Amino acid sequence: MSSKKAVDLLKEIVKRFHTSTGFEQVLKHVEITGGDVGHCLAEFVVRKENLNAAGGLHGGFTATVVDNFTTYALVTKNCNPGVTVDLHVSYLKGAREGDTVVIDAKAVKTGKTLAYLECELRNKENGQIIAKGSQTKYVA
Repeated sequence: MSSKKAVDLLKEIVKRFHTSTGFEQVLKHVEITGGDVGHCLAEFVVRKENLNAAGGLHGGFTATVVDNFTTYALVTKNCNPGVTVDLHVSYLKGAREGDTVVIDAKAVKTGKTLAYLECELRNKENGQIIAKGSQTKYVA
């Protein structure tokens, strides 16, 4: 798959959020900004609906971003999206309403049965890492 085809695929996937009535609709304000084969770049502005009770970016929303966007990086490698075997998120810094968050997701290694994926969420203004995540998927 070429870089252009990979980005086109990523944009098509995210376009589905805008019409989804399922859980994926929580990602409807996340926009693809770039990518390549095995790589997905996106960003979103933290909105009120993304906040926890304390006014920070909700951990469950962050985990959903890691889960979904690493999977998108994976499918650009002509790999099926597979099933999550392990998902890990480390929360390093908070984000508040109005902050712009950059998502950088990569398919690190894909094998016959497993794929290893990584993701970072960063504050666009200062570059600080908000969260780091990894995921292992069964892809056979």
